[in-house]
Amino acid sequence: MKIENWAVIIPLANEEADFLPLIEALKKELDALNSGKVYLITDNASKDRTTELCHQLAATDSRFVSVWAPENRNVVDAYLRGYREALRGNHEYIIEMDAGLSHDPAQLHAFLREFSNGYECVFGSRFIKGGTMGDSPFKRRFLSKAGTTLSNVLLGTSLRDMTSGYQGFRKHIVAAFLNYQLHSKAHFYQTELRYLLRKKKIVEIPITYKAPSPRVSQNAIKNSLQTLWFYFIQRLKGKAISL
Repeated sequence: MKIENWAVIIPLANEEADFLPLIEALKKELDALNSGKVYLITDNASKDRTTELCHQLAATDSRFVSVWAPENRNVVDAYLRGYREALRGNHEYIIEMDAGLSHDPAQLHAFLREFSNGYECVFGSRFIKGGTMGDSPFKRRFLSKAGTTLSNVLLGTSLRDMTSGYQGFRKHIVAAFLNYQLHSKAHFYQTELRYLLRKKKIVEIPITYKAPSPRVSQNAIKNSLQTLWFYFIQRLKGKAISL
């Protein structure tokens, strides 16, 4: 089955320097697949010409949609705004990826292949055979692996990578989590989704990740631990939440 009605959502902030390489890589995949749409989400966190470049691209290539979202309060808002726009566009399959080529657009076809195999959720994994973290710094590797191990232990999950942001969902899955009040305010939301969607038909696929820096804010780590603790306590009480 050929997948055609699909979209990618990409939040961007201060990506002016890497904008063209990202767009060229995306165009190459869209051309090869002869389908797909890309939603580029920017907000006030971006201080360079990223938003302007997104608007210019959208005006010249209808496969790209520039979404200006000044109301965003954090990165999770940016992701969710992208999902809302893609859902409004009535796309059956929606894939989330990061900017800066930390995620490889050439791997989009692997997500579409698994959708065609009937999976509802397709999660990119750096820690299964074929997956890598490239030349990511030790701190980023440690946080990702430690986060996966701790999450699996406390939440009772068994995925090999609980923190990757390269992931895709069927339309009805997106509608379900958009109607749920997520607790995450930072990148732990990707772990939160994996936990909430653990009973769906899911699969992990190998991806290559290239982290631009080892930096993870203290606030992000604090919010991650608070969110993890909330779901752990609910699980202990016999009130495990799932979508």
